[in-house]
Amino acid sequence: MTPQRRQRRRTPGTAVLVVSFLGGYCASQAAAAVRRARAVRRTPAEVRRVDGRRIVHSASDAILSIDEEAVIVFANPAAAHMFATSVANMRGSSLARFIQAPGRDANLPLDYFPAGGGRAGRRATDYAVTGIRANGQLFPIEGSISSIEQDGRLVYTVILRDVSERHLVQQKLARSHDQLRQLSSALQTIREEERTHIARELHDDLGQLLASLRMDLTLLQQDQKLPDVCRRLLDGMESNLMTAITSLRRIASNLRPRALDEGGLYFALRGLRDEWVERHGIECVLLAEEEQLRLDDAASTAVFRIVQEALTNIARHADATRVVLNLDRTDGELLICIRDNGRGISSEDMEKVESLGLVGMRERVWALHGEIAISADEPPGTRIDISIPVGAHDHVEAPAS
Repeated sequence: MTPQRRQRRRTPGTAVLVVSFLGGYCASQAAAAVRRARAVRRTPAEVRRVDGRRIVHSASDAILSIDEEAVIVFANPAAAHMFATSVANMRGSSLARFIQAPGRDANLPLDYFPAGGGRAGRRATDYAVTGIRANGQLFPIEGSISSIEQDGRLVYTVILRDVSERHLVQQKLARSHDQLRQLSSALQTIREEERTHIARELHDDLGQLLASLRMDLTLLQQDQKLPDVCRRLLDGMESNLMTAITSLRRIASNLRPRALDEGGLYFALRGLRDEWVERHGIECVLLAEEEQLRLDDAASTAVFRIVQEALTNIARHADATRVVLNLDRTDGELLICIRDNGRGISSEDMEKVESLGLVGMRERVWALHGEIAISADEPPGTRIDISIPVGAHDHVEAPAS
């Protein structure tokens, strides 16, 4: 008998197992991919709606949707955070609960953003409005509004930004600017007082001393017994003494012209004009009337210094041959026009850091709540137009004792 061999069960090899595993894995992954594709398959409109909601909810600006009756139908989390409330509390509420109405007749959404309400400054569509937090606190808002028609009705989209920090910074800058203006005005006043004091000291003390020396010198010169050598020395001393007196008068006049205190602004300007023409040889015409220039000391001093600084700048930089000073008073304002036929002035020259003369003129004008404009619109030359309200600066005569 032939022995029968017992059949042995063959186990699949390693390669077969790997192939079987990969096949099953790929089939399962393919099925899962099909299921995911079916699950996420949406229409383009649904995709846009989902993306739009995601963008609106993640926006840092407050976004509101409002119907035609100014009722909030949608608010994003940023809006709820801005007004210190919740999205649920904002939905269905009137816009007047969160934005201060400009008037009692504000019923429509556009009434809260009036065309003449003022721009906030960043874009042409931005308007400055006032927000109301849940606790009643008011705060500044920069907002814009747009509309779209949906199902025959208008839906308004409002975008709001809290600008409280920006307003605080602007207020600090404004306060700092006002303080600098006040400091500049105070320094100008102190400087003018010191100049007046020094001018009076020079005129009253040193001037009288020099005048006394001249009288003594004149008496000595009348002595006929003096030798010729002494007489020549006295003549030289008289010449030096007259030079000293002339220099003293010029220095004192530059510090504070006596005509400003004794005669008023008109005569001080005439003296300034005559001295300037004599020194620089430039024609200068003064068009003014004494009656219109009767101002108090503060306004007279400021106007005199403004004209003096303008003439100094013309002599230094303009290369002009003719200057016209026109001062006219009308409707409680003093209008000053200074024109020359020089080389003109550019905007770059006016913005130079070294242009301290122009800065001083502006500060004096602004200290009197006036306006100043410097231009070269009429070539050749430069024109300075100044308007100063002087109704409260009329000169009052002291009562007779």
